Amino acid sequence: MTKQIRLNAFDMNCVGHIQHGMWAHPRDRSMAYNTLEYWQDLARIAERGKFDGIFLADIVGVYDVYKDSPDPSIAHAVQVPVNDPLLVIPAMAAVTKHIGFGVTANLTYEPPYLFARRMSTLDHLTRGRIGWNIVTGYLDSAARGMGLTKQIKHDERYDAAEEYMEVVYKLWEGSWEDDAVLRDRARGLYADPSKVHRVRHEGKHYRVDALHLAEPSPQRTPVLYQAGASSRGKDFGAKHAECIFLAGPNKESTRATVADIRRRAVGQGRDPSDIVVFLGRAVVVGRTRKEAEEKYEEYHRYASTEGALAHFSSSTGIDFSRYDPDEPLRYEENDAMNSVLRDFTIDSSETWTLRKIFGRKGLGSRNAPLVGSAEEIADELQSWVEDTDIDGFNLSRVVTPEGLEDFVDLVVPILQERGVYKRDYADGTLREKLFGSGRSRLAKSHPAASYRLLRQGRSSGLQDIAPAAE
Repeated sequence: MTKQIRLNAFDMNCVGHIQHGMWAHPRDRSMAYNTLEYWQDLARIAERGKFDGIFLADIVGVYDVYKDSPDPSIAHAVQVPVNDPLLVIPAMAAVTKHIGFGVTANLTYEPPYLFARRMSTLDHLTRGRIGWNIVTGYLDSAARGMGLTKQIKHDERYDAAEEYMEVVYKLWEGSWEDDAVLRDRARGLYADPSKVHRVRHEGKHYRVDALHLAEPSPQRTPVLYQAGASSRGKDFGAKHAECIFLAGPNKESTRATVADIRRRAVGQGRDPSDIVVFLGRAVVVGRTRKEAEEKYEEYHRYASTEGALAHFSSSTGIDFSRYDPDEPLRYEENDAMNSVLRDFTIDSSETWTLRKIFGRKGLGSRNAPLVGSAEEIADELQSWVEDTDIDGFNLSRVVTPEGLEDFVDLVVPILQERGVYKRDYADGTLREKLFGSGRSRLAKSHPAASYRLLRQGRSSGLQDIAPAAE
């Protein structure tokens, strides 16, 4: 059976996202990011193209490592200003019916009790179309904004994340039984107290003694996304994630990473097919190759190398203003995103310099876009899926909305004609659209399933919950 390609529109509630400088292009509309109309238009276009979702990135700090200052990021709109991604989702959901919403939320800085309610609320309002991209952060600027002197150590963040997941699973899966809500007008009884249970958690990082405030939403637990590329991050993703986001620089390394993640999932007792892998890419497409190349040359004139360096420096935790442009990159381990630098040093057979990464091929990003005719882009996407075992792509914006419109109008029909992309949406929640009808809830092999309440007819009142074998 031919694998169906999955697609997300990759965006962020800010002016400049990944391809830095594109906001200055005269046809780009990203400066309208702070209006509801901008996000509703994006959602309509993506749903017209039958995209699986809109994937929203986020940071809660600023990029201030380059030149030891936030000034380059502020001047070039490098993911600052940035607004809350969760708040635009109801506006997009209101004008669409099927498309899902994967939203990034940093668990390091928000109590699980309040966050669990916020995600349940979004799952209700979207009728089961919400996903959560689990991140622990990597910016010292975010930590300082939250009252710390610097961010928590990398592995300690993952230790806390494991406990955080345990708490939210207990709240989402275990507090309210499926038949707790009665809505019985005749008896004046909205819910059965005997089927609502208190969560008591005492751990190293979190303490909770409460019932979940929201009644069961269509998916209970949102679809879980994750993008950690370190060994610890891969272990975390293999255990918890249903969708994993990669930024592999080439097919060889991407294939190895995908195989590694699926092996780790099996080691966690999970079915490796229960993980959908998305690769991050940008696309510049035309009706012909000449048209695409002309469009790319036009876009390239607006690319901001300074913005790209500000982003790269904070991602790696290294001030690259101190590097000569032709100096080979060296691996330096710290508490930022070590995997980003590994891609260009330890894990690469090539010698990379700043000039080579951000030179002629880029559009204000460390990854060059795919450029070609609609047929060539379709060929390339199919080739990546077949050669690396990824499932689809997070397509980051270049010039918006025309880049997304070009892809929807030119590439999607070709993929549909080839039988590798859906012609219409399936019914159901986001999880059902990704994994099949009847799969609104997490799979039984997922660790959250152990917190589901299976026993019925408990005594009246709120009860402690305890893990129950599925």
